[in-house]
Parts: sequence; structure tokens; C-alpha cells
Amino acid sequence: MNKEKIAFIFPGQASQTPGMGFDLYKNSKAAREVFDEADEILGRKLSKVIFEGSKEDLTRTENAQPSIATVSIAAWRAIESEMGTIQIPNFTAGHSLGEYSSLATAGVLSIKDTIQLVSKRGELMEKACNDSPGGMSAIIGIDENEVKQVCSETGTYLSNINTSNQIIIAGEKQNLINAMDLASRLGAKRAIPLPVGGAFHSALMSSAQEDLDFEIDNADFQDAVVPIIANTDAQPITNTELVRAELKNQLQNCVLWSDSIAYMTDNKVETFYEIGPGNVLSSMVKRIDSNINVKNIGNYNQVLDYIESRN
Repeated sequence: MNKEKIAFIFPGQASQTPGMGFDLYKNSKAAREVFDEADEILGRKLSKVIFEGSKEDLTRTENAQPSIATVSIAAWRAIESEMGTIQIPNFTAGHSLGEYSSLATAGVLSIKDTIQLVSKRGELMEKACNDSPGGMSAIIGIDENEVKQVCSETGTYLSNINTSNQIIIAGEKQNLINAMDLASRLGAKRAIPLPVGGAFHSALMSSAQEDLDFEIDNADFQDAVVPIIANTDAQPITNTELVRAELKNQLQNCVLWSDSIAYMTDNKVETFYEIGPGNVLSSMVKRIDSNINVKNIGNYNQVLDYIESRN
């Protein structure tokens, strides 16, 4: 039996692409049931948006979030179905939205509750984007302290610390323009606006907080069967109330992704499996440490590859 330590990691917004997950839908009954369940839960054909929608359709926060979560959960369920056993990694984690997908893996939320909560989060964040328009930018090539200086001087916010030299900031549009200009003057190699709908993980999401807290408090949570590495402090959590608190905290606070990966590697994780669409997290992990073993599971052939590697 394979004894290596593994972690499941789940992507967040910006991993979406039209047609994602259709290969899973065609080849795995378990995956197909997840897509069908999502359609039924939401009372609309989310699967049609995922498989046939335009890039613009999928980029809308209210569509992107449940779509990415559905594809991620479908890939995870395909693995378990094909293997015939429950898969329990040593750790699980997700980047922003992906933290919700990780809760399904960890047994905290049912698939139904995960999709319902993610969908509501997407709707509330879309509304917050309209209430407080803003955006996000990637700052590449200067360190965290320098980016903190940029944020302090421009009224922007640290949003995601993805690697030691790829940090995402958020804020109002003009403040972001000023921040990118200042970052460039401080030596940033690149300062890039991101194609997202708003200023996620910043105070500009505040109008969504109360309603999201209500949804989180009323969802049916269980203690985790595997430690979840929390976005906001990069520490393991399993307790129901700690998980609730984490989901509330992460809406307006920074995602410590680099620290999360470091925690897992410090605890002897040998292989990371990015479960869901795209390879955004895999690329980040490789930039954090090029020696880390990381693999994608976003289509049916990759599901089969996983099964072969674990037997």
C-alpha cells in the first residue's frame, strides 16, 4: 500500500474555462451525478453554463464560483468511484473559493451544502462588487514587506500571497493604478491587472459579510476527518466552529497560500494533487518550490493516472 503523504488542493476563481469538466461528465457516472445534482440544487442549468457558456458567462462571479466547485467535486467523486474506496489525504486545502471544495473532501459539508453555500457566496460577492467596484492586480518581483508598503501608501489591500514574489493586491480601480505604478518604481518586474469582477479578500467585500455569515451559521457542518489548512493563518483546522470562523474571516482577509504549502511540505507531504479545472495552483506550487511533486486531476485520464499511482 502506498504510504507517501499526499495533499488535495482545490483551485479558486480564475481557473474556469468554457467546457471544463465535460470529459468527466461523459466518462464517469459519479461525476455526472455531481453536475446533475448541482443543476437540481440551484434550480438552473449550471452544467449548460459550464459546458456551453461563453468565457464572459463563466467569469461572472455568481457563475464562476459554483462552476469551479462543481467541477472540482466531480473530479474528486470520480476518483473515489473508480477506486471504490474513500480517499483521505493527509491534508486538504483550497485557494479562496477552493477552500469550500476542500470541505467536501474533508467531510465537513455534503456536496449539496457545499454547492448551495458556494453559490450564495458567489451571488453575495457579485453584489458586493457592484456596491463597491474594484479590482485586483498581481505584483511580481518585490517582497511582501515592499508590497505592504505599496498598499499602505495607496489605500489598497494585500489579497493573496501566492508565492514569495507573486502577491495579489485588491482595491478601488484608481488606487490600484497608483499601486501598480508605485510597485514598478520600487522594482517590481511586472504589475498586472487581473480579469476578475471585484476586489476579493479586501474590505470592499464588507457588504457581503453579514449575509454570508448568516448562510455559514445555518449550514450543516461536521468536524473534518482530515486537517484543512486554513487560508487566513496557514494552520490546520478540524473543529466545526473553527471552520465556520475561517470561512467568515477569509472573505475580507488575505489568503496565505505560500505559507499553506510550506506548512504541508514541512509536515512531510510528498505529492500535491490539484483537483479541479486548470493548473493555476500547480504552477504556484512549482514556483514556491520547484522540487515539489504536484499533479493535476481535472479530466478522466488524470483520474485514471491518479488511481494507477496510488495502487
